[in-house]
Amino acid sequence: MSEQVRNTESPKEKKLLRAEVFWPSFIIIGGATLLGIVNNKMLSDIAQGTFLWSLRSFGWLYQLISVVALLLVAVITFSGFGNIRIGGRDAKPRFSFASWFAMALTGGIATGVITYGVNEPIIYIGNVYDELTQSGIAPGSAQAAFFAMGRCFYNWTFIPYAMYSLCGLLAAYLYFNKNAPLTVTATLEPLLGRRVSNFSWLIDTLSLLAIALGLASSLGAGLALVGSGIETVYGIPQSPPVWLCLALFTTALYTVASYVGLDRGIRWLATFNSRIFYVLLILLLFVGPTLYIFRLSMAGLAWWFQNFWVWALDPTDIAGEPLVMWWTLYDWAIWIAYAPLMGLFLAIISYGRTIRQFMIINWVLPSVFGLVWFGIWGGTAIRWQETGVVDLISTIKANGAVAGLWGFLQYLPLSRLLIPIVMLTLIVSFATAADVMTTTIASLCTRNMKREEEPPAWQKLLWGISIGAIAFFMVAFAGGAQGVDGVKYLAAAGGAMVLFIFVLQVLSAIKTFFFLNVDADGADAMDAVRTNAAEMDGVGHE
Repeated sequence: MSEQVRNTESPKEKKLLRAEVFWPSFIIIGGATLLGIVNNKMLSDIAQGTFLWSLRSFGWLYQLISVVALLLVAVITFSGFGNIRIGGRDAKPRFSFASWFAMALTGGIATGVITYGVNEPIIYIGNVYDELTQSGIAPGSAQAAFFAMGRCFYNWTFIPYAMYSLCGLLAAYLYFNKNAPLTVTATLEPLLGRRVSNFSWLIDTLSLLAIALGLASSLGAGLALVGSGIETVYGIPQSPPVWLCLALFTTALYTVASYVGLDRGIRWLATFNSRIFYVLLILLLFVGPTLYIFRLSMAGLAWWFQNFWVWALDPTDIAGEPLVMWWTLYDWAIWIAYAPLMGLFLAIISYGRTIRQFMIINWVLPSVFGLVWFGIWGGTAIRWQETGVVDLISTIKANGAVAGLWGFLQYLPLSRLLIPIVMLTLIVSFATAADVMTTTIASLCTRNMKREEEPPAWQKLLWGISIGAIAFFMVAFAGGAQGVDGVKYLAAAGGAMVLFIFVLQVLSAIKTFFFLNVDADGADAMDAVRTNAAEMDGVGHE
């Protein structure tokens, strides 16, 4: 379709539903929900079997491509490419640095750092699930503490955020500088050419499914976690009415934020969420063992740097499946499941910034935040475990992998005030990620969107309510915390399918920035990409 023809389209012909992406995604998600209600064990067994097969077969590829993404992001950030401005020399930023960082950080962080900031390092030092067995490190030792901190730094900082940043940069550069459509498929055109558009429905559908199911499982786990906290701290038993109230509040929060739009809803919620994070960090730094936090964090960094290449290239054969597959590779699967669509959102909010600024906001600063968060929360938890303030290892062994959080919080000063704040933070953290992704999902299901436009409101409402409904039904009708297992493993299995899309995106980024003669203006020799973007049927802008 020529540019002239596109400009003469009537308003009614714009922002149409991409039925080939919307309906398969909606039907599969609905089918997974029904199967989870009727026979959760079958859903969980199928999803877990797929997930385990993928990690045991392609664990080496997860590790390899994650390292390639990290190195590629580092080179692009600190080379001359960093001076290229997204949108061209005259492009003006839409958001301030503070608002931009708040949206980038909270949009991708969800509830992970709160849930595992205490639990993951304690599980490591206690060898709760045999994580240390193959490493030769004695549980509870000083080496176990160094290992625990270093491994958390490895799992939660520069590598996962490199995945987000690379997908986001590729989408932003092609969309704003090359007039390509804002789709996952368009990011593969520099590598595969126009013929990849024939598979646009499949690529975008897989990407949508992976993140929609990931959000549902994250919300389901969050409902169960907050419900367990209410039961542990306030003695109110977990029940469908409790979960329903939590689900309604959370779903309403992120759905309304998505409905009112990027400027008024998402930005406000992200800013509010980030400020809670900052307050919690400062508070715990002063009430915790401050000197120990600094010393252990430095030792953890040293342990991480010393073991980086062994950890980065281990497909499970060196450290064993309990550590590598069930922590690192599982994390990589979830991050990769989110990366293609999270990249689209990061692209939308990056207009007017240079590539170096993009990487600082989306890669460097979130990674530093991860270092600080795990250093403070994890360091405090480890110190209290070592000194006998609280036995979090026993709590986790008795009550599950995320139970240590509530045991930890009860020993903080003003715990009766802080615990509800942390519960609210869990809800708001998920809501922030969900409103970002709900908007992005709706955009992916819409044709011919301009960059300044929002997707149709009915789609944002539909996807927001659907994700909330899946989470509630899985928790309420399939056994509480265990009820989310089916969707949890299905989301991770979806990440395994998206793995190959992500590999192609990494290769596409290499070709785009290193083989197409990009100059300081962001101009290059991608005539084919420009031509195809104008003709390709999909989500684009004028």
